[in-house]
Amino acid sequence: MDRFETITAFVSVCDAGSLTGAARKLGLSPSVMSRHIAALEARLGTRLFHRTTRSISLTDAGGRFLARARRILSDLEEAEAAAQDEKAGPRGRLSVTAPVIFGRLHVAPLLAGFVERYPQVTIDLTLSDRFVNLVEEGLDLAVRIGHLPDSQLIARRLGETRRALVASPVYLARAGIPLHPDDLVKFSIISFAPAAPPHHWSFAKDLEVRVEPRLMVNNGDAAISWALGGAGIARVFYYQVRDAIKDGRLVEVLQGFAPEPMPIHAVYPTARLLPGKVRAFLDLIVEAADWRLSE
Repeated sequence: MDRFETITAFVSVCDAGSLTGAARKLGLSPSVMSRHIAALEARLGTRLFHRTTRSISLTDAGGRFLARARRILSDLEEAEAAAQDEKAGPRGRLSVTAPVIFGRLHVAPLLAGFVERYPQVTIDLTLSDRFVNLVEEGLDLAVRIGHLPDSQLIARRLGETRRALVASPVYLARAGIPLHPDDLVKFSIISFAPAAPPHHWSFAKDLEVRVEPRLMVNNGDAAISWALGGAGIARVFYYQVRDAIKDGRLVEVLQGFAPEPMPIHAVYPTARLLPGKVRAFLDLIVEAADWRLSE
């Protein structure tokens, strides 16, 4: 008998809890299902089930084999999907998550072009500044800014950005310009971060300063709006305010103390049999995007 057929039958029996239920699901007779299980046990040289007239349950060997059997079938499905992608092009639902402002400015436009290029792909984009667990939430790919913790995820570096302190020209004309990070204690501070107090801001040369924000928010757009309105000095990512700095609506301060750039990565659960839709989107980022956002 075909090995994949017998493994499929074994997993189906485990899922259904009976030979009859598994046979009904696969459109086979119970006697054929029984022969599949018997052939698999003979090939492995061990019993996989305890059987009585009323029930069927896994042996210890069967329980250990079940995890491997599921992985074998999953790999087969992924291999078939990858082969189909190679022939027909990317298709299906591509689910991506990215930080709110970065996603709006840099990821969403790429995805709009992606669906034009691949009409059989649909997009589900989640913009959130919180940490998202890809495996638990069933997402294909995340764009993350900053140094990554050790994990089982695969990361591909695609650019970098850095922190920047900015304020409006009107505020700086009124309050003065800080010349050293220690001077920040004299200024109205806008904090954009999900972290709770105390607030420690890091600068170049391992310099760290504790600040007492007057305005705190977990949304970058709100922090930038306050800075544009003259409410104080905000610490944000440089890519978020690059255009406002260029056109003079915001001024960067303490640039000489700016910390080292932070990487921008695309992370995804596995590099094995990477779905064509994910591989194609990564290729589009490399081809069409410039995420070197430190200057």
